[in-house]
Amino acid sequence: MAHVSEKRILVVDDEPDVRNFLAACLEDAGFDVETAVDGIDALEKAEAYSPDLMTLDMVMPRLNGIKVIRKLREKEKWANLPVIVITAHAQDEMGSDQVKEFVALTSGLRPRITMEKPISPANLVKTICKILDVEPEAVEKVDAKLGDERNKILNLISETDSDTLKKISEMLKNK
Repeated sequence: MAHVSEKRILVVDDEPDVRNFLAACLEDAGFDVETAVDGIDALEKAEAYSPDLMTLDMVMPRLNGIKVIRKLREKEKWANLPVIVITAHAQDEMGSDQVKEFVALTSGLRPRITMEKPISPANLVKTICKILDVEPEAVEKVDAKLGDERNKILNLISETDSDTLKKISEMLKNK
C-alpha cells in the first residue's frame, strides 16, 4: 500500500478561503497538494503536476467544473482520474443540474463522489485515502488539529462578554 505522501492532489476552487482550507487539510494529512483557481488553471496544473486525484468546485469563472471534466475525459491520460466534486450548490437549481451532469459524464467511473460544502476535513481525508488506497494514518492528526482550533474558539467565546457575542452573532446572521 502506498504512503499518503506519495499521492498528489489537485485542489480546484475559485474561492481562496475554501481552496486554502482544503489544501491545508490535505497537506496536514501528508498529501502533496497543488491548487488551481479556476477551470483553465486546473487543466494547466493537471498537465504540469500529474495529480492522482482532483477535488473540483462546480461553479467557477472561465471554465466550470463540468467543462473541466469533459476536457479531462477527452485525453486518455486523464480519462480515469478520480474527481471529487465539492460544491455549495448541490441543492440549488444550477448546481443540481451540474451535479446530475457530473453523474452522467462519469457513469462508468468508480468512484463517483460529490461532497457538499461545508466539508468535514476528516471525511475528505478518509474518502481520498480510500479512493487512492493509502493508509489514513494522518486523519487523527487532522482531527487533533481541528480539536485544538475548536478549543481555542471555545476559550475565546467563554472569555467574551455577552454583548460582544450578540453583536458577533448578528453579524454572522447578516452575512
